[in-house]
Amino acid sequence: MLTSENNPEDHDSGSREMPFSRELYIERDDFMEVPAKKYFRLAPGQMVRLKSAYIIKCEDFIKDASGNITELHCTYMPESKSGSDASGVNVKGVIHWVSAAHALPAEVRLYDRLFTVEDLSKGEDDFRKYLNPDSLKVLNVLQSLRLWKQH
Repeated sequence: MLTSENNPEDHDSGSREMPFSRELYIERDDFMEVPAKKYFRLAPGQMVRLKSAYIIKCEDFIKDASGNITELHCTYMPESKSGSDASGVNVKGVIHWVSAAHALPAEVRLYDRLFTVEDLSKGEDDFRKYLNPDSLKVLNVLQSLRLWKQH
């Protein structure tokens, strides 16, 4: 179990315990196979800090038949624990994570404009023609990369 603050901008908000396990989830945007210049998140051979946890290094990754990256194989530095880091390694990037074994599936609803035009009163047609088909997107939160902590 690792301790992390609830809100880094409000020290009175307290902290929580977070389980650290062999398999973790990270945001898909926190990994890039071919990183852009000044990309400080995870990439092959690069290191980042897991927020309130350890420094990790991406050693390898796996793609599915469609070419989508589905797994990252990483090693971590046990001596780099946040708050008592004795590794001497400095990394520029910090990413969020959650233990896959303890994660709960969740549905996120992203809302956009209901109509494709700003002012319906200016339209001469039926308002239904201007409904935005992308006004609601429903995402499964666990559609993210699997990150493996290797021993």
